[in-house]
Amino acid sequence: MNTNTLLVVDDRRASRKLLVAYLKKAGYTDILEAESGEQALEICKKSRPNMILLDIVMPGMNGYEVCEALKKDPELSSIPVIFLSALDDTDAKVKAFEKGGVDYLTKPFELQEIKARVGVHLKLFNMTKELERHSRELEKLVENKVRELYSAQIATIYAIACLAEARDYETGMHLHRTQALGKVLVEAVRDYTVYSNLIDDGFITAFCETIPLHDIGKVAIPDAILRKPGKLTPEEYEIIKTHTTIGAETLEQVRKMYPENRFISTSIDIAHFHHEKWDGSGYPKGLKGAEIPLTARIAALIDVYDALRSQRPYKRAFRHEEARLIILEERGRHFDPVIVDAFIKAENEFACLEGY
Repeated sequence: MNTNTLLVVDDRRASRKLLVAYLKKAGYTDILEAESGEQALEICKKSRPNMILLDIVMPGMNGYEVCEALKKDPELSSIPVIFLSALDDTDAKVKAFEKGGVDYLTKPFELQEIKARVGVHLKLFNMTKELERHSRELEKLVENKVRELYSAQIATIYAIACLAEARDYETGMHLHRTQALGKVLVEAVRDYTVYSNLIDDGFITAFCETIPLHDIGKVAIPDAILRKPGKLTPEEYEIIKTHTTIGAETLEQVRKMYPENRFISTSIDIAHFHHEKWDGSGYPKGLKGAEIPLTARIAALIDVYDALRSQRPYKRAFRHEEARLIILEERGRHFDPVIVDAFIKAENEFACLEGY
């Protein structure tokens, strides 16, 4: 037994009954009838037939208008429509296809022709629905797999960052703080027109998830220098400075395996250039102004602010107000002026952050 539901639309009762009889002989038992275009639309909304056999010339809404209305409704637009008409001219047929019909049957009908054409279009319709179902299932599987890979990726990034921090004076709280401050600042920077077109949701996610890797290169710095409680000698400071290039070179090896990965590219820019300065006096490349990647410019302010607010064996922790003044003094020298302005705009969230 065929389980497809068909809707026959014709204002003449005799024509409907003849077509219904033909369809039943062809094996279709679930057949709905409508005597007007308006009634057909109401039935479609309630019953969602698998196919509509639609007369063209009817009082009220004609067949073209009914088909046009169906195609405008997202929930009904996929239902195949076969036009029925005594009109056999080319213009009528072309218009039927332009309105969205899948076929055109000329009255009087032949049983074998109706059976063949209805069967073909129902098969195509049901195959399309099945493909759409499989596509949705595949999208869901891919989405779940991407989510799994993303979670694993973030866990790996965080584990590597913890490894670097374990050799410095800081604890894992530093990672939480930089991520939290990073999200606040990058969202504040996006509010400025000069950068709003560069910062999308993907930019924010990549930045917040990879800023903990900014000091990953410190894993290669000797403890005697990295953990020295007093002032570094010029030679020792030069060694410390190499953590930027070491970190970037390490991450570049990962990018060779995943060249299109936005997280890796972002982490390289941050690790390599977060000690560059707006006026060109930073390291390792002495980049100036917009030559410095935007992610690194934002990370630079976060890194300095967190260092100022944190206690070290050789310094006390600064209050927010003190750190604020230092950052303002470095506007246009160490820091991008717009990023400093964004920091001031969001400073209450900086001041209230737990962990200092």
